[in-house]
Amino acid sequence: MRVAALFRYPVKGFTREECDSLQVLPGGRIAGDRVLGLRFNDATTAGDAWGTKQEFVAVVNTPGLTPLQLKFDHQTLRLRIQLANEVLLDDVLDEAGRTRFASIIAHYVVALGDNPLSSRMNPLPLRVVGDGITSRYQDREPGYTTLHARSSVAALANAIAEAPDVTEKRFRSNIAIDGAPAWDEQSWIGRNVRVGEVDFKVTAPVTRCLATHAHPTTGSRDQPIMKTLLRLFPAEKPTFAILMTSDRGGSIRVGDHVEVNS
Repeated sequence: MRVAALFRYPVKGFTREECDSLQVLPGGRIAGDRVLGLRFNDATTAGDAWGTKQEFVAVVNTPGLTPLQLKFDHQTLRLRIQLANEVLLDDVLDEAGRTRFASIIAHYVVALGDNPLSSRMNPLPLRVVGDGITSRYQDREPGYTTLHARSSVAALANAIAEAPDVTEKRFRSNIAIDGAPAWDEQSWIGRNVRVGEVDFKVTAPVTRCLATHAHPTTGSRDQPIMKTLLRLFPAEKPTFAILMTSDRGGSIRVGDHVEVNS
């Protein structure tokens, strides 16, 4: 088994970066992953502290985020957001840049038919949280790295009448691997996995939500992913991919060997 692709997501809920290598931090977070977020004004969490995904503008409540293309310079903290050929933002995230980022996304979300702001008491102004450096806003507060097998994505697509738009973009994992049988990663829970130089402990499957129903480029909720996962793997909650922690961390690269131990 080999690492086929590596991803991180600088702004929670927005599009991914595809990387040749990733740095796994002690504990299991990925450096540069979920370092920023857009929090609703009426969220109860203060400051930059971690909070649940329900406090953020995210694909689970705003599937219309998926058409937005994002580029983030991790050194200069410059953020560029584009919709098709229109550049919505290209700014360093100083205080003024953060204000513009929050305002632009608020206007964009209000214009959506699935506007999540309408169901909240006092959602605006949105608050940009995070320092742009510290990995913090994964869906679960403890640090982790996520992994799935590409064969599992293919098997899921086949189960939905070979749907060509069921791709790994829906699942927002950090590591995609080749060479494993479909769903084999679900049998790794509680086991140790070595990816390149990094030793991981597989702690749990990833529970899935409505974010997976959003088409990666149109933002429409178009496929019954959760229902299909429950049919393929009867369980209390729909799952896809696995959560992993790492005591020491280290670097992982595309092409690294993946080995599962007891």
